[in-house]
Amino acid sequence: MAVPDLLRRLLETPGPTGSESAPAAVWREAASAFAEVSGDVVGNSIARVAGTGKGPTLALFGHVDEIGLTVTHADERGNLAVRGLGGWNPQVLFGQRVEILTRDGRVPGVVAAKREPRQKPEEKKRVELEDLHIDIGASDAEDAWRVVRRGDPAVLAVQPLELLNGRIASRALDNRLGAYVVLEAARRAAEAGTQVDVVAVATVEEEVGDFLGARAAAFALEPAVAIAVDVTWASDVPGGDPKDYGEQKLGDGTAIMRGPGVAPALFETLLETAEAEGIQHCVEVSTGRSHTDADAVYVSRAGVPTGVVSIPLRHMHTPGEICDLGDVEACVALIAAFARRLGPDSDFAR
Repeated sequence: MAVPDLLRRLLETPGPTGSESAPAAVWREAASAFAEVSGDVVGNSIARVAGTGKGPTLALFGHVDEIGLTVTHADERGNLAVRGLGGWNPQVLFGQRVEILTRDGRVPGVVAAKREPRQKPEEKKRVELEDLHIDIGASDAEDAWRVVRRGDPAVLAVQPLELLNGRIASRALDNRLGAYVVLEAARRAAEAGTQVDVVAVATVEEEVGDFLGARAAAFALEPAVAIAVDVTWASDVPGGDPKDYGEQKLGDGTAIMRGPGVAPALFETLLETAEAEGIQHCVEVSTGRSHTDADAVYVSRAGVPTGVVSIPLRHMHTPGEICDLGDVEACVALIAAFARRLGPDSDFAR
């Protein structure tokens, strides 16, 4: 299965939390071919497909930001101190090539760690983010500040890699996948026609944890029903335990969340739709917050019936996130089929 062109372009375009304008521009350009496109003051991108009837508005949320780093300081040797934009395991950063996104273009660099005195194995400590810096080859602080500024963001310099069995590895699959899925589902809704308005939203600033983009978009749109599309931890990796949240393997299709934080009737309808349409799927179990945009959307205003569908992902928040393109297609197909089934009488209130 070939990587869809839009997904590839989204993955190749850096856009860490707080600096999502470049991938947002790619998304809006694609959306303009079939939808009414707009934005808002926080940076969300919105694509509306008008329905043919008076059914409820369906809003689809997929965040377009990725985790990154931000420059905070340059020492006397020109080494750049950085802190995280989103959650990192610092172990995976050491030795990685990065690109710093500056007002004059991308500046390449390498993540390095301070040299520790020779230690016995039992004395070695775990590397923390504070132990790391970016080396851009600068000779001193003045040299570094000539090309970067405080607050410049950085991303890993990793391009999508096609693997066996229709699988791909890349940075930023979390969550360019979701941004791609909501737009592709809206495009198919436009082709097929729906009774409801379908509004796809590429949200910003999800990775910092407060779902700032989704919070603003849900308040403004006032949807009658919503679905957040994200990634979830694949259980088919060493240490993966299906007893934690269910079993979601690569190739299992789209994961439909059930539990606190999602509307029970909406879960049942999504499940029924997947079964009726023969769409590959599995069930993800929530025990509290979903840790997706749904956490903000669900409680927007007086509450929005919200569901979560996800794509199983290996090695989340690393340079080598891996997904199955068949699972991506299953997620698109489920949402598009669900949109076709919505009508004026659809009601997901508890």
